Amino acid sequence: MGKIRILLAEDHVVVRQGTRQLLEREDDLEVVGEAGDGEEAIEMAHKLKPDVVVMDIAMPKVNGIEATKAIKAALPATAVLILTAYDYDEFIFSLLDAGAAGYLLKSVTGDDLVRGIRDLHSGESVLHPAVLRKMLASSRPRPASSEERPAEVLTQREMEVLRIAARGKANKDIARELGMSVRTVQAHLSNIFNKLGVGSRTEAVVYCLKKGWLRPEDLP
Repeated sequence: MGKIRILLAEDHVVVRQGTRQLLEREDDLEVVGEAGDGEEAIEMAHKLKPDVVVMDIAMPKVNGIEATKAIKAALPATAVLILTAYDYDEFIFSLLDAGAAGYLLKSVTGDDLVRGIRDLHSGESVLHPAVLRKMLASSRPRPASSEERPAEVLTQREMEVLRIAARGKANKDIARELGMSVRTVQAHLSNIFNKLGVGSRTEAVVYCLKKGWLRPEDLP
């Protein structure tokens, strides 16, 4: 298996260099580029096509929200992991709407960041617990549109997987609860992502919350 290719987007040089050194100590991680502002992040993402972009919010020229939106529009398979000091609701929801797959605060440890990148790349959920609580507490699912029902897009089994994933369960826990292998769970998630046109379980959950396909009782 090849290395996970990472683009760092952070305007503070010292922080960026420190993060690079931290990540490159891991045999399975490779930092393929560094961007000092949002505009450069978009350009480098188009050129390098990384697996994961680690993105700050407050950056010169183009902020992290707009940069995330532009990268996801052009590269839906690239996962954007937000790493920031800000946990304001408006930032969180705007970034999730823009297509961010994960959101970590800079208070996490280096091990947490490394684990987050690996989890994101393997299809796991990567949201800081405080962020997850804010997102779920503020979500107000609306009734499913009569024009499009979940059964017309996702199979019953795929919806079962997604409901458990929305509770923040890891793939192995989903597999145990549904009596299937982890590989089968990964296959279901991959099918869900393809059908919904998203690149991560976070995006899939946000999509279904907006559609009203996930109900309050489906969430923690």
